[in-house]
Amino acid sequence: MIPITLKKITQFFTILAAFFILNGCQTLANVDKGLYTVADAISEKDRVTGRRSLSMASRQQQIAQGNAYIDQILKKERQAGRPINAKLDRKAYQRLVRVFDRIHQISHLRHERWQPVLIKRDSFNAFTTGGTYIVVHTGLMDQLSDDAELAAVIGHEIAHTVANHVFERQTHQTAAVLSGSSTARQNSYQAAFTHESEIEADKVGILYAALAGYDPYAASRIWARQYRKEGAARSLFFHDHPVNSERAALTRSVADKVKRYYQRGRQNPQFAQLLNSNSLWRKQQSETAAGQGGGFAALLSTALNAYGQHHAAKQEAQRQSQQMQMLRSLEKQLVVRQEKVINQRSWRVTWQNRNKHTLKNVIMGVLLKDTKGNVSRLITHIKGNIRPGQSFSGTFTLKNHKVADLRHMQLRYYLDDAKL
Repeated sequence: MIPITLKKITQFFTILAAFFILNGCQTLANVDKGLYTVADAISEKDRVTGRRSLSMASRQQQIAQGNAYIDQILKKERQAGRPINAKLDRKAYQRLVRVFDRIHQISHLRHERWQPVLIKRDSFNAFTTGGTYIVVHTGLMDQLSDDAELAAVIGHEIAHTVANHVFERQTHQTAAVLSGSSTARQNSYQAAFTHESEIEADKVGILYAALAGYDPYAASRIWARQYRKEGAARSLFFHDHPVNSERAALTRSVADKVKRYYQRGRQNPQFAQLLNSNSLWRKQQSETAAGQGGGFAALLSTALNAYGQHHAAKQEAQRQSQQMQMLRSLEKQLVVRQEKVINQRSWRVTWQNRNKHTLKNVIMGVLLKDTKGNVSRLITHIKGNIRPGQSFSGTFTLKNHKVADLRHMQLRYYLDDAKL
């Protein structure tokens, strides 16, 4: 309902302003120009949709601040004697540059000069900070042997900067502090706000991949695989990214919509037009001029879009809270009946479902805390549906410890994910 309300109210204010201007009300025209200046100071036109979004930093400021952060990371790498880019892994860096160039060339920021950076980290991660760097960990490169999957990740990260998510979030947080909002300060809300940005970045990134000639379904394959490997951890904490199972489904749905633009191994020659109008969005191309109702419209658009984002984040936080409560309630009725050592690194656990509900797509997890306070998590997928009163078993396998080490650790089983 928000976009419809925004359109109607914006039209009303534009017509109202135009009415006074046509009747010679120069004072109102000057006020409108002032309001447009204010709107420009606290917002920017979204490069994807063309709509107004909160941001108190110009693109030049975004580049300066974002790049300064990455420059500090690179300085620390040099000081620690850790090589980066081709000096770290020539073949991997050449691959990163090759895939990055194809995605960057069809992006909204293709006219900016960007630099991909490869650093030595084992984690499955890549990130941008709103400037013109994209940092990729070797751990991600090692796990994504498919170039189309790497393209999906790179597209996603560039999309964060295209949609100004870094500085948009900062401005929302500042506005929340100034307004005294207690909701916006909660961890659940902040996670949910980022969660919605991640969904948008996935959409833009998958479109980029398709336009650059990469399989748009690659992103869905990544998250389906991560779900099998990591589960969902849906009951443990609020998520600032969609959980793996949801993300696999969401990205598959996006791929269904943009596959028509995919030309295998080839840049879509219509990519520039498709960035403005496609099956995911149609960019708003123009605004009413300042002094002719544009100031009223720009401020109103900014306010309503910010409210829409705020409302969506509140709903997402509530949704996650409800899921967490449901899983924790179900978990209380899953009783351990037996633990059996299989070998030095594996053991099998049997539970009984004492809930009154049949459980589907069950993933059981175990949290391990060693003597140094390090916490690790293991999961096991349970096949079939678990009826009330039924017993079921799952196997956990340790990577860096032996089963005998568990006697010195704190251990807690939990319900990682399930459906009724």
